[in-house]
Amino acid sequence: MNTLLRPLLAACWIGVLGASVAPAAHALAPPACPALLQHSFPRLQDEKLQSLCQYSGKVVLLVNTASYCGFTGQYKGLEALYSRYKDRGLVVLGFPSNDFSQETGSNQQIADFCENTFGVQFPMFAKSTVTGAQASPLYRQLAELSGPPRWNFHKYLLGRDGKLVDSYTSLTSPDSKSLVRAIEQQLAQPLAKP
Repeated sequence: MNTLLRPLLAACWIGVLGASVAPAAHALAPPACPALLQHSFPRLQDEKLQSLCQYSGKVVLLVNTASYCGFTGQYKGLEALYSRYKDRGLVVLGFPSNDFSQETGSNQQIADFCENTFGVQFPMFAKSTVTGAQASPLYRQLAELSGPPRWNFHKYLLGRDGKLVDSYTSLTSPDSKSLVRAIEQQLAQPLAKP
């Protein structure tokens, strides 16, 4: 073979192979982490730091929770939502808070209560502040977009793109038609390609 043609043929083959490999590798790349998920929190059960970026591309329902509140029974509905839709891409994230003086226990006590009383399997994080100047950076961002939680079990719904879709007061139960409809609409949205 002509020595002048070898480099040219090699370049052509690399170009052909690169063109066929690159799109497949690109399609498998995880979605970029949206700004609202660029936070880490200790997991409730063992306080190991968890990045919320692991939920990129999912529909996310964030809820500030409390064990001794008139709305505490919503844990059951939140777990039912999570169980019903998790395989389609929904994740419920619980953030226990004592901001309204109804979550006085330790992280382990809260974890035991949630699991033993309501069978909670959705991800829960260590007790944190969700209102005021001491609120976590995530909750400060949410407050800027939609207002802070006014009570326990306030809900923020994020679409697959990680952007805030809507927020719901404590009076909106997890089985509310408006909330379920909004979740289903977001689950029906395809994941945007980078």
